[in-house]
Amino acid sequence: MLHGFGAASGHWRRTAPRLANAGWRVFSLDLLGFGASDQPRIPLDNRVWGRQVNAFIEQVVQRPAVLMGNSLGALTALTAAVLQPELIRAVVAAPLPDPALIQPIPLRRSPWRRRWQRRLLGLVLRLLPLELLLTLFARTGLLRSGLQGAYHQSIASDQELLQLIARPARRPTAARALRAMSLGMALRPRGATAPALLKQLQRPLMLIWGRQDRFVPLSIARQIHARRPNSELQVIDACGHCPHDERPDQVLAVVLPWLDRNLGV
Repeated sequence: MLHGFGAASGHWRRTAPRLANAGWRVFSLDLLGFGASDQPRIPLDNRVWGRQVNAFIEQVVQRPAVLMGNSLGALTALTAAVLQPELIRAVVAAPLPDPALIQPIPLRRSPWRRRWQRRLLGLVLRLLPLELLLTLFARTGLLRSGLQGAYHQSIASDQELLQLIARPARRPTAARALRAMSLGMALRPRGATAPALLKQLQRPLMLIWGRQDRFVPLSIARQIHARRPNSELQVIDACGHCPHDERPDQVLAVVLPWLDRNLGV
């Protein structure tokens, strides 16, 4: 189970126990730079996280696994499945975001252009007062407001969720990790974007979308589904960007039968 941007392994608090009760062996990871993991300054993108997931499967799980990801975690799951398909049985993306699904990266970018993009973006990220911005976000009402945008129902009384997101953002190394992610994701090659990865995916794919998702509109889900007609799309009503946390019972009601059909479990 792979969390989204700004979240951590604990964001599967309402889904992981239900899956375990259904007989699954469940793992939830903190992706590098998030949760309680290290927050390095090296550029981070979905290829790094995909390799992290595959290393965990090889070393800990020690058998092919189903990957379920929310948002950035879904992009990571897709990446891991393309990098080492023999380790992955199926991918559940709930939902799958990537700016390249809206504005694809050009087929070719000259080396000099990439160098200047890296230098310019690096300069902008150094000049941005991310330490101050993260402090304001994590210690003021901005955090609650930003999180509410990811949910359809009110999260006003959900202190556990607020702490889950705020705790990593308050660490002294959080700003450097945010810079590393911003640089890495902005400068990914075209082959590391969702459109290119979807073309290479060899494993069953399920898409789960909240009908009221404000971050990644439902039209993106329909676009992906149209490109991969063998995928399955399930839309969850009265739900935002985090269906696994907002509507866990409805999510598992569609995921478990789909796994039965596709994996013969």
